[in-house]
Amino acid sequence: MNARYDIPEADAFTRTYWDAAAQGRLLIRRCGACGRPHHYPREFCPHCWSEDVAWERASGRATLYTWSVVHRNDLPPFAARTPYVAAVVDLAEGPRMMTEVVESVPDRLRAGMELEVAFREGVPVFRVGG
Repeated sequence: MNARYDIPEADAFTRTYWDAAAQGRLLIRRCGACGRPHHYPREFCPHCWSEDVAWERASGRATLYTWSVVHRNDLPPFAARTPYVAAVVDLAEGPRMMTEVVESVPDRLRAGMELEVAFREGVPVFRVGG
């Protein structure tokens, strides 16, 4: 099998996240102690350090925080996708998430624009929506 650098290897903890993504659902974690959500998934709350955290389905809505158009990346499968838009989005629930913006014209992207989740090969990406 050829190495891929766009899909992390799931472990016992992250399997829930990746299985949901493969089914078209974006999950985040929410702390039962302080109530704050977070992403990327962790086994503890990065805000209060509580281990009382649970999976929650995210709405799939986000706003664009920042982005960069990548013109060169030799790692598979990125080389075949260049140019592509690497981005950070603010999920409607609050956390920031690193992702890719697809189906867009990079010159038309603007900070704060509304995005919606999409899935490519079980990986959450975002497209202009709203």
